[in-house]
Amino acid sequence: MMARRPSILPLETDGSGRFLPWLTALMVYLAALAIGGAMSLSGAIDRWDAGLAGTLTVQLPRPVDGTPLAAKDVNAALDALRKTPGIVSATQLGDDAQAQLLKPWLGDKADALSLPLPVLVDVHVADGAAIDTDGLQKRLNAIVPGAAVATHDRWLGRLFRVARAIEVTAFAIVALIAVAAVATIVFVVRTGLLIHSHVIDLLHMIGARDSFVARQFQWHAFRLGLRGGIIGVVAAALTIAAFYAVGMMGANGGEQAVMPSLGLTANGVSAAVILAVLLPFCAGGIGLLTARLTVLGALGRLP
Repeated sequence: MMARRPSILPLETDGSGRFLPWLTALMVYLAALAIGGAMSLSGAIDRWDAGLAGTLTVQLPRPVDGTPLAAKDVNAALDALRKTPGIVSATQLGDDAQAQLLKPWLGDKADALSLPLPVLVDVHVADGAAIDTDGLQKRLNAIVPGAAVATHDRWLGRLFRVARAIEVTAFAIVALIAVAAVATIVFVVRTGLLIHSHVIDLLHMIGARDSFVARQFQWHAFRLGLRGGIIGVVAAALTIAAFYAVGMMGANGGEQAVMPSLGLTANGVSAAVILAVLLPFCAGGIGLLTARLTVLGALGRLP
């Protein structure tokens, strides 16, 4: 634990910084939630992208009269897919697999067999292979009219743009919180200067420099900021843990999620731990630097 620096000014006893730790805790709490949410979303998008990388989905619709697609047509389409250069495998999804895909929207009682569903084919592409999807779709249409090849690129690109916009917003919120923290500390320090002006005048009379007075305020602000930062980080960690616990309870209850899990990746967990350690010190550092500059600026303007 850092040794406490002795203070000539009775800063602990006045009321100027009484609420500063709690205000700092609230700001750090909001900042930690914003950053944690952005990190979780980024991890989820990365996992979804990794899960869909190198895959295609082929839809083979039923005839217009609603009758099931002939097995020979399905086999011909599968054979055409497997003979396409760059395609590693092409697997038809069974009725159970399609029912699982419908479960998030239609629930556990969804009867896939009663719906005129197309035949879905899961296609895996070799790493680095470039597939001519337009040409592939034309070949499939010659076998099964209306066949469609989905690459996921379009909607996944939109998802990435939304995720990045959310991340930018989260860090903008953190920046605004930092500005609010600086403004709060400036107000507290100026109030402290007014309360202890007679002591500061006495220190100047006996030869104390402005930097000496600034050190009294800066370490006091550092301690208050560090204390509030620890409280804010602990509160944010408990809040995030509660959200994850609720999500895990839902998953264990058999609920099927449409979106991927928002849990952190291994690298994300390491980054979160480092962030949790650094945030209180960042709060204290902002308090220290702001208090020092405020005191030096205020004292420098005195005659």
